[in-house]
Amino acid sequence: MSLRGRGGALAKTLLFTVLVPATVTVYVPRRILLSRSQDDVLPIGPLRYVGAALLATGAAVYLWCAWDFATAGGGTPAPIDPPRSLVVRGLYRRVRNPMYIGILLLLAGEAMLFQSRSLLGYAGIVFLFFFLFVVAYEEPALARKFGQDYERYCDRVPRWIPRLRLDQKERSEEQ
Repeated sequence: MSLRGRGGALAKTLLFTVLVPATVTVYVPRRILLSRSQDDVLPIGPLRYVGAALLATGAAVYLWCAWDFATAGGGTPAPIDPPRSLVVRGLYRRVRNPMYIGILLLLAGEAMLFQSRSLLGYAGIVFLFFFLFVVAYEEPALARKFGQDYERYCDRVPRWIPRLRLDQKERSEEQ
C-alpha cells in the first residue's frame, strides 16, 4: 500500500491525529479528571456549558487545518512529515497557528465543561509548550524551508490572535 499523494497524506494525518492530538485532548484530560479531588472544582455554574461550544469549535478548527495540510500542503501536522507547500489558505489566512488554537479551544472547553481547575492549568502548560515549540523550532524551520514566502506571510498574518479583516487583494482571492 502506497502512502503517497492526497490519500496518503490524509491517512497519515488520521494516524497522527489519533496518536498525538487525541492523547493531548482526550487521554491526558481523562487521566486528570479521574484523579481529581474536591478542590479541583472550578465553580462556574451554567457557564460550564459554553465549554461544549468551545470544545466543538476547537475540534472543527483542528480538523479543518489538518485537511488543509493534507490537501493543499501535501503533508501532515506531524513535524516529521510536514506539508511540502506553505499552507496559506483557510484559517491560515487569518492566523499562523490555527491548529494549535483549535487544540487549546478544545482543552479550554473541556476545562469549562468539567469545571476543572487542573484541566485549565493543563491547557496553560500545553499553550506554553506550543509557544516554545513554535518560536524555537517551527518558525525557524519554516523560514529555512520557504524563505521569503514565509517571511512575507509572517509580516501579514499574526502568530496567535486571528485578524478579523483581510486586505482587498486577499478578499478578492477568497471569492
